Amino acid sequence: AQIDALEAEQAAAVQAAAANSALRRLIQLKGVATTSASVLVDEGEVWREFRNRRQIGGLLGFAPTPYASGELQREQGISRAGNAQLQSTMIQLAWQWVRWQPGSPITQWFHAHFGPKKRRRKIGIVAVARKLLIALWRWATAGVEPDGAHFKTA
Repeated sequence: AQIDALEAEQAAAVQAAAANSALRRLIQLKGVATTSASVLVDEGEVWREFRNRRQIGGLLGFAPTPYASGELQREQGISRAGNAQLQSTMIQLAWQWVRWQPGSPITQWFHAHFGPKKRRRKIGIVAVARKLLIALWRWATAGVEPDGAHFKTA
């Protein structure tokens, strides 16, 4: 009964936000759930005035952390500085994207670079999350369809 009540509440919220074209566009994509789309919209993907992909990627916070001291230069991994709720949502969305959008260039890039090994896939999904956030931002704000994306049927 509680789950039914929550689903009804969520459906009512989606109907109320039907005027929001960004939310409506995001939930049309296969693999993007209503909850994930509303988190993206609520966390500022649309209402903030981003000018380029680097700014939207900075909101997510998955950025390289180089270390350079004299002749020693090495990569320390990725920075987790950023919006924690958005990060976890984007990781979930990235896994869903890989599952539900197999023809997408992002998914094909992931499979080509990270293969079947579990550890490499966990590392690679972070890169997919960053690329996907940029693609979803372009779709939500400018209407630029993600390459190879499939849409839900009515």
